[in-house]
Amino acid sequence: MIDTDDARLAELYRDFAAAGMTPLWLTRENLMPPLPRPRAVPHVWRWADLLPLAARSAELVPVGRGGERRAISLGNPGLPGDPYTTPTLWAAIQYLAPGEDAPEHRHSQSAFRFVLQGEGVWTVVDGDPVAMRRGDLLLTPGWQFHGHHNVSAAPMAWLDGLDIPLVAATDQGFFEFGPDHVRTTATPERSYSERLWGQPGLTPAALAGPRPASPLMAYRWACTDAALTAQLELEEQGVPGVLEPGHAAVRYTSPATGGDALTTMRTEFHRLRAGAATRPVRTSASSVWQVFDGAGTVTLGDVTRPVERGDVVAVPAWTTFALHAGGPLDLFTFSDAPVFEKLHLLRTEAADQVAG
Repeated sequence: MIDTDDARLAELYRDFAAAGMTPLWLTRENLMPPLPRPRAVPHVWRWADLLPLAARSAELVPVGRGGERRAISLGNPGLPGDPYTTPTLWAAIQYLAPGEDAPEHRHSQSAFRFVLQGEGVWTVVDGDPVAMRRGDLLLTPGWQFHGHHNVSAAPMAWLDGLDIPLVAATDQGFFEFGPDHVRTTATPERSYSERLWGQPGLTPAALAGPRPASPLMAYRWACTDAALTAQLELEEQGVPGVLEPGHAAVRYTSPATGGDALTTMRTEFHRLRAGAATRPVRTSASSVWQVFDGAGTVTLGDVTRPVERGDVVAVPAWTTFALHAGGPLDLFTFSDAPVFEKLHLLRTEAADQVAG
């Protein structure tokens, strides 16, 4: 015979379910785990696989209204059904054939483009034509019209990064088509934003004031390379400025505020001397890395994998992560850290704190 209390409890749970209620005492461990339990898994995509597949798509899939972009997202194996690289970050390879125009549009999601190789594509951001070249970081903050035009005789591919999953999870997605015609085919040496905002430490007085994202649309490789080179040269002279021995890094920041260039994504570039290694670290932010040049290994949890130029790496939240350079190693990375800093949720543990 069923105990009376057990029968009443079963009835209570049925009534909870019928009313759309869930008791905390049955779900606390899942709702409030002692440590993050990311569904995303560490993963490495090989450039040798990505680029040929993107090139094949150009033979079959035109760029135009509707699909808008020939961008192929890197879906994390731990997030089946979602084309997301981590639960908050979307990374993709975008490919534009010679003479192609990707039409203008805008959206609430923030975006950037990082160029691994090639040149000849111009991205037009709110009417400002910005050249795309190897090593450049190009920004498209949320709700700015942008299109891409390949004026060269060669195809070009690059890494796209957006906060699509974060925006989707919070129901903040908005999208609007731009004009069907190409707004400008101008190809100036320097974009408007670079001419206004590209002077170190100098802000146009007429434009000073709070801004949600960087007003500078292009962060050029020559400047990034020079900054990293200087850090490592000064390290040899005993001047502080590197993160760790042989490990230089720069963060792309807004010349208007000094904060992150984009509101929801942190963008950085890291350089390791030959043989240098980073200490293992885990953080509650998730990140994506692309090898810009060189080769080495990446440790993800208890697995170490080789990486080389172009390879893309997903690092989920609370995954122990470390790099080791074979020869000189350059990497671009972006993460969702600014979001969790603003929410006072970001946590990081370094090597001597990581229990394994």
